[in-house]
Amino acid sequence: MSDTTTDNTKTGDDQDLGAAGSQLSTAPVEDAPSPNLPALGVIGWARWFWRQLTSMRVALLLLLLLSLAAIPGSLIPQTGIDETRVADFRERHDVLAPVYDKLGLFHVYSSVWFSAIYILLFVSLIGCIVPRTWQFVGQLRGRPPGAPRRLTRLPAHTTWRTSAGPEEVREAALTLLKKRRFRAHVAGDAVAAEKGYLRELGNLAFHLALIVMLIAFAWGQLFKSEGNKIVVEGDGFSNTLTQYDDFKSGNLFTNDDLEPFSFDVKAFTGTYERSGPNRGTPRTYETEVTYTEGADGEEKNAVIKVNKPLEIGDAKVYLVSHGYAPVVTVRDGKGKIVYQDAVPLLPLDNNVTSNGVVKVLDGYRNPQGKKEQLGFQAFFVPTFGGSASGTMLSQFPALDYPVLALNAYHGDLKADSGIPQSVYQMDKTKMKEFKDADGELLKKLLTPGETMTLPGGAGSITFEKDIKEWAGFQVVQEPGGGWALGGALTAIGGLAASLFVQRRRVWVRAVRGDDGVTVVEMAGLGRSESAKVPEELGDLAAILYERAPGAPDAGPDGTAEPDAAPPEDPGTPAASRTTTTSTDPDSQAVPAEGAEQQ
Repeated sequence: MSDTTTDNTKTGDDQDLGAAGSQLSTAPVEDAPSPNLPALGVIGWARWFWRQLTSMRVALLLLLLLSLAAIPGSLIPQTGIDETRVADFRERHDVLAPVYDKLGLFHVYSSVWFSAIYILLFVSLIGCIVPRTWQFVGQLRGRPPGAPRRLTRLPAHTTWRTSAGPEEVREAALTLLKKRRFRAHVAGDAVAAEKGYLRELGNLAFHLALIVMLIAFAWGQLFKSEGNKIVVEGDGFSNTLTQYDDFKSGNLFTNDDLEPFSFDVKAFTGTYERSGPNRGTPRTYETEVTYTEGADGEEKNAVIKVNKPLEIGDAKVYLVSHGYAPVVTVRDGKGKIVYQDAVPLLPLDNNVTSNGVVKVLDGYRNPQGKKEQLGFQAFFVPTFGGSASGTMLSQFPALDYPVLALNAYHGDLKADSGIPQSVYQMDKTKMKEFKDADGELLKKLLTPGETMTLPGGAGSITFEKDIKEWAGFQVVQEPGGGWALGGALTAIGGLAASLFVQRRRVWVRAVRGDDGVTVVEMAGLGRSESAKVPEELGDLAAILYERAPGAPDAGPDGTAEPDAAPPEDPGTPAASRTTTTSTDPDSQAVPAEGAEQQ
């Protein structure tokens, strides 16, 4: 007959649970402080500091500190990301800017204090994981510990008598446990089994993944590069530093790290919603290109779409913007072409209202025969609302009714001053306006094919019928991205395993009693209190009971009782279980955590 006994008496024999309850995890055990400790020397303090640094709580504290340290990098403009905003911040904050400079807040991620936290976290994680990994490997190479002398002390246990022999019961238990994917072996008069190693493996994988992610992020930030380039239909791009409109990179990046490739833009295709509430919304944004890898690579065709970049080695080419580039022809007073090209203009709104400048730097001579430079302020709308609309704003992003508005200047554009200039802006400090018949600034609205004539025989500018489109590309090289993604996925999987998998042990003892009948005892132990261990033990006991059915208990008169009850489910509530109180010290029950500590 099965029973569960409890008692509040403790004996010195309780210590035999120490081996059975130990090593359910690889967490380091802290030694209890002892009185009258000697003074720590240099080596002692160094050992103490190392133990503190490599403890898991310090690693978590450093991880939190790293997260807090990254906040200023999100709130304060950074020199490596947007130097213009940093310069503007310096102009507007005369007091804060010097303080931020001393604290390194304009370059947080490369500052000394941020790097110190990063490196300490890296060392802490390695110091935590390496010894735990070796300990876990040792556990895998070993065998589950043998059964305690008193299985009834464990929080989940059951027992019954059977007519089957002890060897037969142990063999059946060994087969059953291995079938349930336990690591099991026979140790003396009992079968010892263990399961749930995936919990500790997940825990180690999670922390190893954090190390991989730290390395990947650092690698990516130090060697990354990011540049932007506008390319007009028919033109090309070669991945060299001088080809970019703007470029920024990590601290350890060199020009030799640029992926060697080039591409030509064949055509840009954009379609838009024509009606309804989403009128003007892009439906298609794609660019047809031909590209080559390396200096002598084979030419290949590709289509670059939004969020579908062209990948070449470690580089990714993203399509990030689009606009129009009207083709204009500028002639001098004698009709000689001094400028003819597509002029990229910058969009101002969703309907691609655009503006920019046309600069004629060389080859032009005024009516007096002197060298001079021309500048035209350009304003373009792909769909003009008509003169009655009273506004020069585009009504639709497609080329339904293109109009180019121009006004003209002549003089010195200061392009040779050595100061970099934007191709979309014009320095008018040394420029003079062309005047119309009324003495006002010369300006005119042109449709494709129309010409604006400059006064005094100074020449003309023609808005050609050919209107090209341009595509804006962002070329990104960020090594370590694949490792970071793999580390993140591994961390999620490891964390899930460490949270939802429980490591537990099961023992089955079968010995012959004084009356010659085999007594079977089963018990389970987990790392922490959980209903899973009693439920699983009850399931195993029920299956084993079918293979080793109960034998009748001896009655008061020495005769066998007619009924033998199956083992009780250890997971049933205490109120519904048959419980007897005994003074036998071998019958004392303790909780799982207590068992592990003894």
